[in-house]
Amino acid sequence: MNADTRQSILAVARGMVQANGYAALSFRDIATAVGIKSASVHYHFPTKGALGAELARQYTAEMSAYLGSLIDEGVDPSTFIQRYTGVFRGALANGNRMCMCGIMAAERDELPPEVQEEVIRFSEVNVEWLTRALQVSDDPAVKDAGARALAIYAAVEGAQLVSRGFNDIALYDRTVEAYQTAGLIP
Repeated sequence: MNADTRQSILAVARGMVQANGYAALSFRDIATAVGIKSASVHYHFPTKGALGAELARQYTAEMSAYLGSLIDEGVDPSTFIQRYTGVFRGALANGNRMCMCGIMAAERDELPPEVQEEVIRFSEVNVEWLTRALQVSDDPAVKDAGARALAIYAAVEGAQLVSRGFNDIALYDRTVEAYQTAGLIP
């Protein structure tokens, strides 16, 4: 088994989760989509929990690297937030999908502990990076960057969820704009 097979499994599984949630993950369906036997999926990921945890870990690492690159670029808080909300918008634009860890968080009670831990880590990483972005702001209204970062993260995840429910990406755009108008996000 090679790394390409492993990455193909992860890519297919990620699409499944973003479209239908963790509960929809099926080793048989993944194997069919990748063109391998179900046993080959089990070779790379012995359990559904191992697969889910790796999906969330990889998703978190990608988001952290992207947000870190924005900080390294030295973008202002407003641009940071624009690009940040663009990530969530991108999932909606890709088949009305959700943030993978957001949709798994909604299934928290059904997740194995190792997946729960990784989903929580995704939230922590988002709040950490948002806090850093807000701390460089000259805006005197930013008193508690951590609390505001948590509010932004929750608001953006919520806007994505509501927009997905309506199958209306324009609703996401209007909601983010309303958050900006109200001063919740820069």
